[in-house]
Amino acid sequence: MDLQHSLLGSAMQTGSLACRRFLVLFLPHWPTDCLKRREPGLIGPLVLYERIKGGLRLAAIDADAARAGLSVGQNLADARAMVPDITVREIDRPLLEAVFADFADWHSNASPLVSVLTDAAAFGDLVLDITGVAHLFGGERAMLRLLLTRLRELGYTVSGAIAPTIGAAWAVSHFARSQVVEAADLVPILDTLPVSALRLTPAQIAGLTQMGLKTIGQVRPRDRKPLQARFGLSLLTRLDQAFGLVEERMTPRLPPAERYAERRFADPIGLMDDVLMTTHDLAIQLGIRLEAEGLGGQAFHLFLYRVDHKVMTLSVNSARLSRDPDHITKLFSNRSERLSGEYDAGFGIDMIRLAVSSVSELDAVQLGAFSHQGVAEDLDQLNDRMSSRLGTLAVLRTQLVASHIPERAARLVPALAASPNPPDPLRPNLTRPLRLLPMPEMVAINAEVPDGLPASMIWRRQSYKIEKASGPERLGAEWWRSGQRLQLVPPKKPEKGEEPPYIPNLVLFDPEASTRDYYVVEDAQGHRFWIYRHGEHQPDEPAIWYLHGIFA
Repeated sequence: MDLQHSLLGSAMQTGSLACRRFLVLFLPHWPTDCLKRREPGLIGPLVLYERIKGGLRLAAIDADAARAGLSVGQNLADARAMVPDITVREIDRPLLEAVFADFADWHSNASPLVSVLTDAAAFGDLVLDITGVAHLFGGERAMLRLLLTRLRELGYTVSGAIAPTIGAAWAVSHFARSQVVEAADLVPILDTLPVSALRLTPAQIAGLTQMGLKTIGQVRPRDRKPLQARFGLSLLTRLDQAFGLVEERMTPRLPPAERYAERRFADPIGLMDDVLMTTHDLAIQLGIRLEAEGLGGQAFHLFLYRVDHKVMTLSVNSARLSRDPDHITKLFSNRSERLSGEYDAGFGIDMIRLAVSSVSELDAVQLGAFSHQGVAEDLDQLNDRMSSRLGTLAVLRTQLVASHIPERAARLVPALAASPNPPDPLRPNLTRPLRLLPMPEMVAINAEVPDGLPASMIWRRQSYKIEKASGPERLGAEWWRSGQRLQLVPPKKPEKGEEPPYIPNLVLFDPEASTRDYYVVEDAQGHRFWIYRHGEHQPDEPAIWYLHGIFA
């Protein structure tokens, strides 16, 4: 006991209990309250049941049913016998969890760090990290009063508490009146609460009760080794977390944004034009802050908080770092055009927050009147706007790849894909056609063997007389690509008297890759082709030729 008191005293002296503040909201009748909001016509005591081992058991009850003597886990037939006029519905846990997740996101208008506590149930408990936030609401008591009042006005049964630890706030919200617990009052308040306030398992609670340990104050001074031997380490962990001796971390549902700007409205707004006007004002505020810190962002997130405890999120991306308010506003304007049919402000929007992520250093640049330094930036901004309007995968660009194989030397990637250091081509001065065929197509070539230049070509049943030819340029297999197939295998030879079939895309790859000898040829009409001979010419098996590209 003396050791624990000394630890608590040192924690208070070092400020570990006072540096963090947590607010926990407990909604004991969340499933039934949520259903009543979705179906306003429900009257009388409401219970939700689920099937457990072939029987129907009560999974959730409202306040009226609780006052009538019903309890969770009770048999549905017994509940009907006790209260004949109850309203019965089957519980839909996945739906309730999804709705409660949206409900938790809506509370990010009070604090950017919001998490769902699932120790007791998958829904019903929220925790907010309000460190450094409460002064925006006039203090912790005013903030707690505001959050509780607005939820009760929406028809929810709720209680809450603010404390230095998550465990203490959870315990007070569940087993005491709604209040603000200071660090100095933590021990006397927790000592009066039952052991179930430590978020223990039913077996642990039953074992402590059997020993006569019914309150936290009776458990805390006991020797820790016998408690651990009988009830496990989790009991001591929960005890230490409640008193702040062990840190308990929360996992925010939304990624925390360190830099954001927000605006609250005395009267809710609903028009998209009003939302975009506010977004522009917030972008100016955010841009000024980013400029003062010498930063820019590539990802911007707009949170629209509706009056009916729902939040809508719009996210846009920029190809390069930016803090230009006009550009940011245009991205959201184009994004909103895609969502014009899905936008629903409900009963109105009472708060808008603009946040930025993917932040890096961005130095200020001074441009002259006749400077061309902004041309690349204008092109990137055009790609940003088109991607925002049409979708990320609708706007592509070519990205070079360090490879000798022509079909691997470039690929298409989204225009917004970050490529700070694109690879340089291995041999940039080589002649390459503007257009490569999707797959090389087999052609018939008339050429002297073994290494003569092509004299004529038949492609897609049309004959071409070759006037000029240059080459060869030999490309070998990339031996470092283990498991890749490189060699083109010819199609099946036709039978005697059978016309060779036209199969342009019958090209397979073989791990035993051989070389390709590429030629640039030009016919009498000036058409230039890029062809190659696959493998070496053999007396019993002539080499196979393919057309790979066409010059402009």
